Amino acid sequence: MKLHDFALYLFAMSGVTYLLRTIPFILLKKQLKSEFWNSFLAYIPYTVLAAMTVPVIFHATNNRISGIAAFIAAVTASLLGRGLVIVACAATAAVLFVDGIIP
Repeated sequence: MKLHDFALYLFAMSGVTYLLRTIPFILLKKQLKSEFWNSFLAYIPYTVLAAMTVPVIFHATNNRISGIAAFIAAVTASLLGRGLVIVACAATAAVLFVDGIIP
């Protein structure tokens, strides 16, 4: 990729990101009082993270079974209330175990 094209893409993406982050501040001058909208907006980051992460889990390794094992390990660890680092380590350990690196 040429430097000119990269700079153009970078500028366009940063402009779109900036607009998406500033438009709510411009449109919403006062604090939201609706409990529905507050809870809805509070869950958006988790939803986006899940939508970006879950499909990649199944395609990150060459073996689909290890991706499924990683997903199950991550969901189990998160349901047990573990933090992000422990969840990631559990998913990684599951992949290594299924792929045979850890006997």
